[in-house]
This record gives sequence, structure tokens and C-alpha cells, in this order.
Amino acid sequence: MYRVDYEREDMVIRVPRRLVDAESLSRFLGDVTLRSLLESTEHVETARRMERQRRLDQIPKGIALLRNPDYNKGTAFTEEEKDALGIRGLVPPRVHTIQEQMARVLENIRRKPNDLEKYIFLISLQDRNKTLFYRVLLENIEELMPIVYTPTVGEACQEYGHIFRRPRGIFITPDDRGRIVSLLRNWPHKDIRIIVVTDGERILGLGDLGADGMGIPVGKLALYTACAGIHHSRTLPVTLDVGTDNEALLSDPLYIGVRRPRLRGEEYDALVDEFVMAVQHVFPGALIQFEDFANRNAFRLLQRYRHRVCCFNDDMQGTAAVTLAGLYAALRLTGGSLKDQTILFVGAGEAGLGAGELIVSAMIAEGALPEEARSRCWFMDSKGLIVRDRDDLSPHKRAFAHAHPLVADPAEAVASLRPTALIGVSGQPGVFDARVLKAMARVNDRPVVFALSNPTAKAECTAREAYEHTDGRVIFASGSPFEPFEYRGRTVRTGQGNNVYIFPGVGLGVITSGARQVTDEMFFVAAKTLAQMVLPEDLEAGMIFPRLSRIRDVSLRIALAVAHVAYRDGLATVPRPEDLEAHIRSLVYYPDYENYV
Repeated sequence: MYRVDYEREDMVIRVPRRLVDAESLSRFLGDVTLRSLLESTEHVETARRMERQRRLDQIPKGIALLRNPDYNKGTAFTEEEKDALGIRGLVPPRVHTIQEQMARVLENIRRKPNDLEKYIFLISLQDRNKTLFYRVLLENIEELMPIVYTPTVGEACQEYGHIFRRPRGIFITPDDRGRIVSLLRNWPHKDIRIIVVTDGERILGLGDLGADGMGIPVGKLALYTACAGIHHSRTLPVTLDVGTDNEALLSDPLYIGVRRPRLRGEEYDALVDEFVMAVQHVFPGALIQFEDFANRNAFRLLQRYRHRVCCFNDDMQGTAAVTLAGLYAALRLTGGSLKDQTILFVGAGEAGLGAGELIVSAMIAEGALPEEARSRCWFMDSKGLIVRDRDDLSPHKRAFAHAHPLVADPAEAVASLRPTALIGVSGQPGVFDARVLKAMARVNDRPVVFALSNPTAKAECTAREAYEHTDGRVIFASGSPFEPFEYRGRTVRTGQGNNVYIFPGVGLGVITSGARQVTDEMFFVAAKTLAQMVLPEDLEAGMIFPRLSRIRDVSLRIALAVAHVAYRDGLATVPRPEDLEAHIRSLVYYPDYENYV
């Protein structure tokens, strides 16, 4: 053991506890300067031993260690660790490598009968051994991301109260008004950099799942760690459990949330405001990611806080960036410029309108006039085309209302507007039926069709349907993955236009620079960077997004671009490193076991 007892020349000597009196301290230091002392081999070895002992003192011992997922290694503890940590006999005698443990995990996952059972197994592994969980996820990201996130996470949220094992994150209810600071302080990790928060009202395309929506913040933060290397101890999932209007949940005895209708109005706003301000007090500078809030709250909460704290809404801004990136990549196949495209969105919620705003900004950056850029983005909601004559439009929708007769049928809208890209963000499965897809094929040599609604069951069309009804000429992407399929003698692999390509890199860039705000420009550069990461062989295979196996490299490049914006625009709060890319790389967490002794 040691303590810090002596400082000189802005450096610190860590002195053993046995040298606590002045005479012993004097003999220990002598007349040797601090610099020569640090250069002494003997001192360096002593310091290393002291540091190892310090780490060892922080680690739980005995059975408590095996029940702590932050430190547990399962069967990978060495013989020396078994003795030093008091676990000899508590674990099997055989010492396994992490590669052998991964093989066991994958064998168990692959024998599960369905994806929900695979999800339960993986989340249980996360509860036991976080290092192994993230290593398995990172090295098998293409296979496992659909399990820990969309589409399986949607099913998991629907069953959350029935598959509940251990609590994760912080649950905040209206009864916690006035004490949210103390709730946040209950979290065991204190250096929190990223918080994902939901109120569970619009989980994916599944609607109001109340407190069962906690699966979304948990899943998103797992991807922050796996895809961008942000250490899991620096992340915090939060659910604002303000009730639910889902009668099935309210009558379910196993529902985990408060059993009351949703809180609305001023009381709701006051709870959110106390939470946001509590974060500034307990975790100052932490990035807040708003996730799966309903349209009625998503727009206004983002506007209320985006210039006051470091925050963003992934459904609006993350979806916008991944959509814009997909259009940029598609143009590498079709030719032309973004400002000359006509885009029809089916769905006018936060995802679609957020994408429309970012695309308008991108068109203006290419030289289009603001009015011209906005006139090239058309929207349909549940009542039909958004046109000026309608008197039922919110301000966000009215910004995209154009002069045109009201059209309720998407196929007729395609025939009339002749869009070059059709983007589905409606949550209405099958809305891109054969008529719609064939209409797109009639007005485009290479029709661009994005069915972005999640989970897979909510997609506007399947990848196979898109190919079959456009004679294979479609450029297709979906929000959730579709399995490869055979079409006219070749295997088709379609791209997944999922926000996972955007938010982990944006988050890494924000926390690296200590950005005070998250700006639209950051999402714009993220989209451009993502599109540039698409390889020619990806396009040749029918994919307009990079393979998920390259996600860490994609996230790093996006983080670098975002951090550049933060430093350029004076938003950074930490000094700019000499080599920004090397600095970001040095912060990236790779899940591997630490030697404790």
C-alpha cells in the first residue's frame, strides 16, 4: 500500500505507508532529486509494485469477485490470481483463454432455438462477465448485432417483464421528483460520459412499451462500447418511467413499471427538466442521447435543450445522417448530384422530418437555393401527401408542405412526383407494395428505395420484394437486416441503413473533444464520412453501407470528423492534441482481460 505524500516539480512520489513519520520520509527521499528518483530502476520497479497492489486492493475478493461482472473472468483467472484473490476452489481448476471462452459462448448461442433465447443468453453473459460479453460481440458483430439490437431487441422489450433477470441502469419515476440527483449518485460508476435516456413511448415501431423500453438504452450503449470502444463503465442507461397508456402492460402482473397512465403536460416537462439538470450536477459534461420519445415530445425536447446542454436525438439526427449517407452512396451508382434529386418520404414523424431537414442543408451546401432544396423533399403521413391546402399540419410538417393536390395513395404519389428516391420511415409494414415499387421502377433506371422502419416486421417492404418488383434494378437499404437471398442466379446482400453507423462515432468524437453542444454540422460530416467509407466492392454487392465488420474503423473516422468540427467551431472544452487521430485511438477500449497480480 502507498499514499501520495510528497510533491516536487509538479510530480508526485508515492510513498509506502510504513514511511509515514518525518524522519523516515526524509531518509526515503534523501537529497536525491525527484527526476533522478523517477529514473531509478529500483524506484520504477517499486512504483510498479505499488500500482499493482493498489489495483489489487480495489478488486473484490472471493465470491464477491465472481459475482461482479466488471472484474469477473470466469474460468480465465490465472493460478496466481486464484490465490491472491481468494477464489481457489471457487472456480474450476482448468484455466481457459478468452478465445476458448468465446468458443463456448458461441456454441451455446448457436444452439438456442430462437433469437429471443439468444438475446437472453447474451444479456445474462453481460451480467456475469462484461469483458467476455463485449469481446464476443465485437468479434462477431455481424452475427450478433441483430440479437443485441434490432430486430431482436424489439421482441425483448415486448417481453421485458417476463424475461427480466437483473436491473440495469436507472429508473426515474414521477415519485422521484426532488431527489433525482441522489438517484443518479446511486450509480456505481462516477465518470459517466454518455447517457441514453428514453421514456418508452415510441419503442422502435412498436409503440408505447413504458418501462419495458429499458432494453433500448441498454442495447444502444452496448453498441457504443462494441462499435466505438467507449468503455462500458462510462455509459449509463436511463428510463423515465412516467407510466404507460398500453392497457396490456397495465394489466400484466409481471410489468416492471409504474401502473398508471402516462404523465403529460407541465408535470412531465418538470420531471424531464429536473433529470437534465441533475445530469449536469452529477455527471457534468455528459452527452445525453434522447431515444424513442414520441413525436409530441421529441421535437420540443430537442429544441429546448440542444443549445443548453450536450445532447442529441438519435431518432431525428442519427436517422437523418444515415439516410443522407445512403443517398450519397447511392449517387455513386446512379450519378448526378444530391441537389438535383426528388425525394419522397412515406412517414412524417421525427425520423423522416429530421432526415428532410438535414438533406435540405446538404442540398444548400451543394449550391441549391433554400426554397429549391425544400421543394425537392416531399412527405406523406397517415392522411396522405403533405400539401399546403391541409389545415391539420404541425409546424414541423408545414415546413415541407408544397402546392399539389392531396394524394392519399403512395403509388399515385410516385407516379405524380416521379421521385428518384423513396424513403420509408412510417412503421407501416408492406406500404411499399408491388404497385409502389413498380411505379418507382417505371420512372427510374435505378430506383432508390430505403425501407428504414424497425424492427424487420415493420419494414415498408422486404429486400426480396424490392428486387422482384423492380426487375433487380433497385438500390435498396433497410433499417433492420435482411438475410442474403438468391435472385437471378446471384446472391444479393443488401445494406442496413441503421443508426449504429452514426451514433457511436458521433458520441466518441463529442466526448473526445469535450464538446459543449452537438450540432447539425457534426451529423452532416458524419454522413459524408460514412458514405466515403463504402468500398467499391460493397457497391458491387448491392450494399450502400460498409460491412459491419468494419464498424470500429467507421466509428473512428466519424469521431475524428466530429472532433474536428468541435475544435474548429470553438465547442471543445479540452485542449486539442497534437495528433488527434492517435489520441482518439488511444482512448478506444478493447475488451481483454487485465492481469490482476
